Amino acid sequence: MNRRHFIGQSAAGIGLLAGFSRQTHANLQAAEILVIGGGYGGATAAKYLRLFSNNTARVTLVEPNAAFLSCPLSNLVIGGSRTMANITSSYSNLSKRHGIRVIQNSVVNIDPDKKIIKLASGETLSYDKVLISPGVSLIMDSIDGLAQANKIGATLQAWKAGPETIALHKQLVAMRDGGVFAISIPEAPYRCPPAPYERACQVASYLKKYKPKSKVLILDANQDITSKGALFKKVWAEQYPGLIDYRPRNNVIGVDGKTKTLQVEVEDDVQADVLNVLPAMSAGSIAVNTGLANSNGRWVNVDYLNFESTAHKDIHVLGDSIQAAPAMPKSGHMANQQAKVAAAAIVAELSDWEINPAPVLSNACYSFVNETQTIHVASVHQYSAEQKTFEPVHGAGGLSPESSTLEGSYAWGWAHNIWADTLA
Repeated sequence: MNRRHFIGQSAAGIGLLAGFSRQTHANLQAAEILVIGGGYGGATAAKYLRLFSNNTARVTLVEPNAAFLSCPLSNLVIGGSRTMANITSSYSNLSKRHGIRVIQNSVVNIDPDKKIIKLASGETLSYDKVLISPGVSLIMDSIDGLAQANKIGATLQAWKAGPETIALHKQLVAMRDGGVFAISIPEAPYRCPPAPYERACQVASYLKKYKPKSKVLILDANQDITSKGALFKKVWAEQYPGLIDYRPRNNVIGVDGKTKTLQVEVEDDVQADVLNVLPAMSAGSIAVNTGLANSNGRWVNVDYLNFESTAHKDIHVLGDSIQAAPAMPKSGHMANQQAKVAAAAIVAELSDWEINPAPVLSNACYSFVNETQTIHVASVHQYSAEQKTFEPVHGAGGLSPESSTLEGSYAWGWAHNIWADTLA
């Protein structure tokens, strides 16, 4: 499948809703459907619940941010070649064009028995179906001293696009020439497998131009680069020789914020000027607190035909919070795809239609290796009725042959297309 057509074919190609043109069922019209989280999964789900129901489903989206902030491409802001404005979009079309009620607030509690959610404002909302896409939580106590280091500003994560993205860029700019920018990577699974390595490229690109005596130190708890490994190593050798020091099997277990020292499990301690320390991750806090994280207490098990939680009926979970199927990445594109399958299934259930028994998901992930060039990985995933999970389709998708500015233009095309698909 041509990667430039993934978004355009996502609804038709997946065969989401065979009954789309049929008369809307009264149960659907009466149902209250809540969507929690307005990222790639939640915002897409809210929009497609309306589209698949011929604009009859009653959909409310709850999201704490005033605007959509894209985690994909946010590493460019850290590297200084783009600004937050370049990755920010409005939620206004969801209400104006699609009739979705958008509430800017946070959800503090879900009562699965009473089917009620409580907002930070104190307001409560009832639901017949709730679909949550809460992203990930950072397990701060998985690294000794990290919480304290964060409090004094000695460490940052910037793993959710927002104020920390800008703060980390400012730390990079303020770093002395000859300094060390350290990135620690937890053991997989974590949100967006190639993102830490892309970040290293963006920081190295900045240093090459403005602070050439400096270096990027990557302390990776994994055995090797978790995504696009050969491509990243080729880029580092050709574009950033001497700038990037990659150390696999280096698990960071402690941090001293006052001395800016990282304790590594089996190696010597490391000091750096900027500490971008990424801890282990789990499902978003609302999923964990609701008792949905029934896979090792970290991730949410779902029925992949409709993404309903196996822990609580009528709660559907998307995106980075779920226990992913084999070879299924935790990515923005994948959350967008899951949202359409879930939205179609919910509309079908409430309309007494058959759920699509064989959905297909596609994924494309671009990584910028400098200001203009990217590399990509693409994959296709078919639902297996026998295994009751999604399995990668062998021979579909693939990797870039090398980095290029042409791929960089494709990456921006992908971004604008998926933002429109999610929000326009």
